[in-house]
Amino acid sequence: MPIVYRTDHRITVEQFIDILSRTSLGERRPLDDRACTQAMVEHGNLIATAWDGERLIGVARCVTDFVYACYMSELAVDTGYQRQGIGKELIRHARSRLGPRCRLRLLAAPEATDYYAHIGFAHSPRCWELTPGHELVD
Repeated sequence: MPIVYRTDHRITVEQFIDILSRTSLGERRPLDDRACTQAMVEHGNLIATAWDGERLIGVARCVTDFVYACYMSELAVDTGYQRQGIGKELIRHARSRLGPRCRLRLLAAPEATDYYAHIGFAHSPRCWELTPGHELVD
């Protein structure tokens, strides 16, 4: 059965937790905090999914205005399905919903830093992060 990609189907928090737990992203996401994970699913306004029959095998979760900027906060493919081009197809399907001027940005997981350059992403050293517990300095 071929892999089916969708951008028109909302997933449940249970499906999101399940797919992330089958990837390396699971260890860096708050999967034990259901309220947080539920909000992640509800507020991701562009979610591309990959399905093998009824089984969710990949997800790309984005927050975007669809015109200027898109932040892909998760790109996750079940470890048993990796190295088959599923991640690239998830990116393509998410991008197909974006306007022609829209930039797609993401932060790479430590073990995926070489992957993104390999598929055409340009590295940008201009990302800054304000983490919880740190305040702006006057």
